[in-house]
Amino acid sequence: MKLGEIRHQPRHLINGRWVSGATTGISVNPSDTREVVAEFARADRNQTELAIAAAADALPQWSLSTPQRRADALDLAGSELLARKEELGELLAREEGKTLPEAIAEVARAGNIFKFFAGEALRIGGETLASVRPGVQVDITREPVGVVAVIAPWNFPFAIPAWKIAPALAYGNTVVFKPAELVPTCGWALAEILSRCGLPAGTFNLIMGSGREVGQTLVEHPRVNAVSFTGSVSTGRRILTATAARQAKVQLEMGGKNPLIVLADADLDQAVDCALQGSYFSTGQRCTASSRLIVEAPVHDAFVARLTQRLTALKVGHALTRGTEMGPVVDGAQLEQNLSYMAIGADEGAQHVFGGERLDRETPGHYMSPALWLAEPGHRIAREEIFGPIACVLRADDYGHALELANDTPFGLCAGLCTTSLKHAMHFRRHAQVGMTMVNLPTAGVDFHVPFGGRKDSSHGSREQGRYAAEFYTTVKTSYMLA
Repeated sequence: MKLGEIRHQPRHLINGRWVSGATTGISVNPSDTREVVAEFARADRNQTELAIAAAADALPQWSLSTPQRRADALDLAGSELLARKEELGELLAREEGKTLPEAIAEVARAGNIFKFFAGEALRIGGETLASVRPGVQVDITREPVGVVAVIAPWNFPFAIPAWKIAPALAYGNTVVFKPAELVPTCGWALAEILSRCGLPAGTFNLIMGSGREVGQTLVEHPRVNAVSFTGSVSTGRRILTATAARQAKVQLEMGGKNPLIVLADADLDQAVDCALQGSYFSTGQRCTASSRLIVEAPVHDAFVARLTQRLTALKVGHALTRGTEMGPVVDGAQLEQNLSYMAIGADEGAQHVFGGERLDRETPGHYMSPALWLAEPGHRIAREEIFGPIACVLRADDYGHALELANDTPFGLCAGLCTTSLKHAMHFRRHAQVGMTMVNLPTAGVDFHVPFGGRKDSSHGSREQGRYAAEFYTTVKTSYMLA
C-alpha cells in the first residue's frame, strides 16, 4: 500500500483483521506542527487482550511451521522495505523529524534486518553430544519462547521494531507489537507490509496506544511469555519488576551517556567528525549518542574550537529540505526537556560554548540549535541522559584519566576512542565498561548483523541483533534417548 493510500485512521491489526480503536490519537509533523501526519486508532486494555489471545492461539501453528515458510515471509517483508525505502523514509522523516537521508537509510536497514533473519530461519541449529552413559543419545535443540510483546521507542521507528520482530518470527514466536505513540504511522506501515507476507492470522498483531493501558497490559498478561523493550531506564525497571513477578522472559535496552575519548595523538579532524556525527546527527536522539566528549589536555582547546566552528555551520531545518543536517526535536515535551538541561548546565556552573537556543524556521516546528558545554564530571549534564543535541567536553590529564572518566557513569552502552596508538586502542577495547566500543568511529552507528547491547543501567538480558538474538527468542531443550 502506498503512502497516498494511508487510511484517515491507521488501525490495529488483530488476528489478521484491521480494527478501529477505542479512542483516536493524532500524530503531528515536528518539522511543521500545522501538519497532522495521521489520526490513528488507540487501543484499550480489552483490545490489547484480544491481540494477546490471537497471538497465543496462532502460536501452535507458527511454532511448528517450516523454516522455509518463515524465511519466505521475512524475505518478502525485507524486499518490500528495500524497494520502498524512499517512500517510507519520507514518512519517517515527516513523523519523527529525522533528516530524509537518515530516514531512508533507516528503512533500508530495517529491510536488511528482515532479510538477515530470513536466512537465520534456515540456520536454526542444534547439537548432538555423546552421553556419559553407554547407548544414550543427547540432543540439544532450540524452540520458540512463545508470545512475544515488542514495545518499541520513537527514535528508530522502523529499525528497532525490525530487529525485534524479525528474529521473533524467524524462531517461531508470535508477536504483539506496540509502537511508540509519537510514531504510530511508521508502526502501521511496517505492520501493513507484514500483513501481506503470508503470516497466518494472529501470528503478528499491531496494537497502538498508551504505555499506561496497552504497555502495562502486555507486560503483566500471563499469556505473554517474553517482553522486548527499548526506552527509558525508569520504564525499563518497572517492566523488569512486573515480568520478574510472573517469571516471564525480558530484554531491556534503556539508554546511555556515552563517552568519546580524544587523545592528543588523534587525527583531530577525524575526531571532530566522530564527535559531530555521534553527538548531533539524528538530533542527538540516539541511545548511542556521544554526549560526553573526553579530550586529553594538549588538544582540548583546539578540539573545542574546531567542533564549535563545525557547529556554527551545521544546517538545522525541516527534515525533508535538501541539505538539512539536523532536523527538529521529536515533540514539544522533548524540546522543553532539552532546554531545561541548558538551564541546569548554567545553574551548575558549566561553561556554555555554543548553541542550545530555540530556533525559528519557515515552518513552525520543534527546532533548537546544537549545544556544546565545558563541564566537570559531577555536573548533571555530564551524567544524565538528555536525549537531545547537547554534548559536553571534559578535560582529561592523560589516557588513564580519560578511561577513568569514561567508565565513571551508571550507563554502559558504548564508548569511543580517537587515537593513532594501537596500544591504547587495544587497552581501551578491553577495559571500557560497555557493551560496544568504537575506535576512530562515531559511537552512533552499528551494523545490523552483529550483537547490540550494553552493561549496567543501559541493558538487561541477552543481546539484540545478529545470531545472538537466538538467546532471547528461543528456549533450549535437552533430550535424552536410549539408542
